[in-house]
Amino acid sequence: MPFRNAATLQAWLEEFLASGDHAGFAGTVRVIPQDGADGADTGLVGVKFERLSTTTAIRPEQPGSARWLVSFEPRDTPVSMPPEQVSALAEDLTYVARLCRFLEQKSAQYLEGDQP
Repeated sequence: MPFRNAATLQAWLEEFLASGDHAGFAGTVRVIPQDGADGADTGLVGVKFERLSTTTAIRPEQPGSARWLVSFEPRDTPVSMPPEQVSALAEDLTYVARLCRFLEQKSAQYLEGDQP
């Protein structure tokens, strides 16, 4: 689907970042290009937390859907944190949830024909 190509996702990510809704997030987000079915240019959003070394990505649920999901890869070792670090991580997760909702909104607009 054309709205899931890396260039479109990059534009949406830049729009989200320009909104200032990322204040306080300790980490980085970036579009990760990937080859879809039949060589399609697709993408997902990679999230790197400063406080947690779990591989995390925001990806479309399935082709044709406006729904996006946050995926956390399994870890080999447990993580232990004091409460203040857990609170800071919770703020980071709230940021990731806002970004995921933003991508859902942009996808829904595209599917409804409100986007070029």
